[in-house]
Amino acid sequence: MKIIKDKIAKSELKKMAEKMFGNLVKAVVDIKKEIMVVDAPMHSDEEAELLKTGSDQKNLWGINLYPQKQGEDFIEFDSIINLRPNQNNRSRGINNSKLRTKIRKIVNKLVKK
Repeated sequence: MKIIKDKIAKSELKKMAEKMFGNLVKAVVDIKKEIMVVDAPMHSDEEAELLKTGSDQKNLWGINLYPQKQGEDFIEFDSIINLRPNQNNRSRGINNSKLRTKIRKIVNKLVKK
């Protein structure tokens, strides 16, 4: 597991994907701190790591990164940690388009192409 505060190379994500799931890397993004944690078997493990470092759970969202893909296909908004009726998100996806845009901007800032 690795917390990304600055940058990570897409090539490093590819290596992580090959070791863990073959084609994807699970990640959790803190939308307030604009950081993410990657490379764990479960989003909940990454969420717990960020909570230990002072993140607030309401700011943490689970995604999957597909390092071999480009554009919109690079990020998949799908995680059980995203089920949050109290935040009006009733699915594993992220229903709010502004939130998805914010997450894309954070990920694009943190991942070197």
